[in-house]
Amino acid sequence: MTEKKPLNVAVVGAGPAGIYASDILSKSGLDVSIDLFERLPAPYGLVRYGVAPDHPRIKQIIVALYKILQRGDIRLLGNVNIGEDVTVEELHEHYDAVIFATGADRDHPLDIPGVELPQVYGAADFVSWYDGHPDYPREWPLEAKEVAVIGVGNVALDVSRMLAKHVEDLLVTEIPQNVAEGLAKSPITDVHIFGRRGPAQVKFTPLELRELGKQPDVDVIVYEEDFDFDEASEGAIAGSNQTKQVVKALTNYAMEEEHEASRRIHIHMFHSPNAVLADDDGNVAAIRTERTRLTGDGSVEGTGEFVETPVQAVYRAIGYFSSPIEGIPFDHVRGIIPNMGGRVLGDDGEPILGIYATGWVKRGPVGLIGSTKSDAQETIGHLVEDAQAGKLKATSDNVGHEAMLELLDSRSIAYTTWHGWELLNAYEQQLGEDYGEVIGDRGPRERVKVVSRNAMTSISHGKDIDGIDLIGVPEE
Repeated sequence: MTEKKPLNVAVVGAGPAGIYASDILSKSGLDVSIDLFERLPAPYGLVRYGVAPDHPRIKQIIVALYKILQRGDIRLLGNVNIGEDVTVEELHEHYDAVIFATGADRDHPLDIPGVELPQVYGAADFVSWYDGHPDYPREWPLEAKEVAVIGVGNVALDVSRMLAKHVEDLLVTEIPQNVAEGLAKSPITDVHIFGRRGPAQVKFTPLELRELGKQPDVDVIVYEEDFDFDEASEGAIAGSNQTKQVVKALTNYAMEEEHEASRRIHIHMFHSPNAVLADDDGNVAAIRTERTRLTGDGSVEGTGEFVETPVQAVYRAIGYFSSPIEGIPFDHVRGIIPNMGGRVLGDDGEPILGIYATGWVKRGPVGLIGSTKSDAQETIGHLVEDAQAGKLKATSDNVGHEAMLELLDSRSIAYTTWHGWELLNAYEQQLGEDYGEVIGDRGPRERVKVVSRNAMTSISHGKDIDGIDLIGVPEE
């Protein structure tokens, strides 16, 4: 009698979406073997590389993700770039099913004149820099005294807070040392946040908005003339406690009369970005916005009144956008993998057997952790249906974890594992303890991130890292 083999599944992306999908699949009742691929040497995705370092409550998500991966039934294979190191076709040769949970790693484009100027930046790139992403430059241009941030979501608040916050108030976090040194030299005095609509339509969460006003020596300024509510706005406030709390927080800021801090964050509502203006040298000099007004249904229209605000840099924070993967269909307009309930669709509109998507690459960059979990439930539910119907099978007989390790070894791919992450995690935490001694009463730091990919990989492999630049690690 032939022994029944487990279902071999590859999950691509070790952020919350990929880890939750793996966890749900592991508890689905199927006899399943799961490999979790990540293109970076470390897991956790945007929780590690997309959340500002002064967010301890959000960072606690890592504790839950850690507990899932620590069990050992989901095997991590980091530092493997699917689409380059291993093709999608090869992945499907060795696994009965493949789930893509690659998230959204790019900035949504902004189509106004002047966005091509050198001092116009994407928020995702800036976040990756201050979070120590190994594939981003170690320095960031921080010469502007006045900055515009376009967008009224939590990423806009993160960017604004990181720009305005005094660096000494960040030194107890896991902020990389090169980032701390860069921010310490910043001459910034004013950050201007611009949103097209009004207080009842902004996408801030109440907690984020309230915390914005708790930064030492940073004032939050909201303008009374930016308050207007139409019938749809009143309905949104009445129907959502979150919207009600956001409007209350904005109202409280608007009522504050004394602004004596050395740095200021201005929140401008009913301002639609019209153009980024340049000086004679081709550098950012101002942002031009058009004042808008509510139309009755919560949307806005232009008034024809334009305002120019002097700034020397602009950050666009109007949403994230996923990147395509070689070998998988991609909707370049919506920035997602086309799918139906998580089943990936081919060019003919029919599901591709054994290929699935979950998280932001499935539905776009909206929703928080709760949405990610329910999203994974739907995708895994369809995978289980297909497995029980006998539809899932790898395209070769050489399947599973050992077969993939053979392939990676044959190509000298320096993949990392969960054991390697625990080595790197301990190393970063020890650096934090060591650095706490350097910064005295502000320590200890929770960790100092290693931001060199070579160093991360070497530490994960237990190798000697002498001569490898860790970036920002204090010298003895």
